[in-house]
Amino acid sequence: MSLYPEYQTTLKSWGADAIGSVFVEVETEDGLIGLATGFGGEPACYLIEKHFRRFVVGSDPRDIARIWDQMYRASSPYGRKGLAVSAIGAVDLALWDLLGKLRSEPVYKLIGGAVRDDLIAYCTGPCPARYKELGFFGAKVPLPFGPGEGPAGLKSNVEFLAQHRQAVGPNFPLMVDCFMSLDVGYARDLARAVKDLDVYWFEEALHADDWEGYRQLKSAAPWVRWATGEHEYSRYGFRELIKDRAIDVLQPDVMHVGGLTEVLRIAAMAAAYDIPVVPHCGGSYSYHFSITQAHSPFVEYFNASTVGDQIVPSLGPMFLGEPLPEGGRITLSNDPGWGLTLDRDTVLLRRVYNMDSE
Repeated sequence: MSLYPEYQTTLKSWGADAIGSVFVEVETEDGLIGLATGFGGEPACYLIEKHFRRFVVGSDPRDIARIWDQMYRASSPYGRKGLAVSAIGAVDLALWDLLGKLRSEPVYKLIGGAVRDDLIAYCTGPCPARYKELGFFGAKVPLPFGPGEGPAGLKSNVEFLAQHRQAVGPNFPLMVDCFMSLDVGYARDLARAVKDLDVYWFEEALHADDWEGYRQLKSAAPWVRWATGEHEYSRYGFRELIKDRAIDVLQPDVMHVGGLTEVLRIAAMAAAYDIPVVPHCGGSYSYHFSITQAHSPFVEYFNASTVGDQIVPSLGPMFLGEPLPEGGRITLSNDPGWGLTLDRDTVLLRRVYNMDSE
């Protein structure tokens, strides 16, 4: 949003928190509950309570593939991307939690089991040198300037990244999150200007729908790892990113993309092209997925502490049981489902729609 000075300060200044979250519980007749959180706030609540619930209530909770497909086919009037698919994701994740509890197994055991003992993590936040001290594999920082600041902004970006490289030293992966703020020419020029800084990847350099732009970037700067996928919402979009090998690292958000059911399909396509899949954030949802995938070499730990220098739960205080990194590594428990318990004393749950009011 650097083109608009009044919105340059924080993500909240342009409404990143306006929609809010959604929390889903799916309860069996005998009282077993699967639970999950996701994106979409009140609009997602409306879609779930007034539309998607008809495919869940009365169903066998083990029939996740059918339930997902019915919800997705029903989502077409709402756009097939964005909020509707995020709402589906929250329901899907709650169903996987319920299935794990029905079978007394963690989700990662349900989808193939672990391919490694624990997970290597990089840390996203403003303090890469601190994250190196804490044992993380690497760090990711936000790019502070975009094309709106012109050549002076490009110079400042180079200086910003050079300072972080100096602080962490060599041989420590440093990623850069551009959050869809650049264009092809600017991204190319920036990649050339920081070639000696050994940036591990540039993330979301272009708008999520600019598939042709990513093909041009890979051609113009083939030495760069280009990563994207956080704001792609279906396997059809990921197919476009995968087929020409223009993207070096795919980053589906398990909550954005329709839940675990869809991200497994995306991962299967990526595996056929040997493209790594490193999910965007997601906490426990991403961890359970990644530990089952040989081509998901590490995970993102999003640092949600006040100034970005402490280890706190990525999903916030609403859950008990979220695994936290120790020495830059994350170990999953054998607790059933996602291993998360809602801490009702720390969150305010507000029912927006009464599902019995129809």
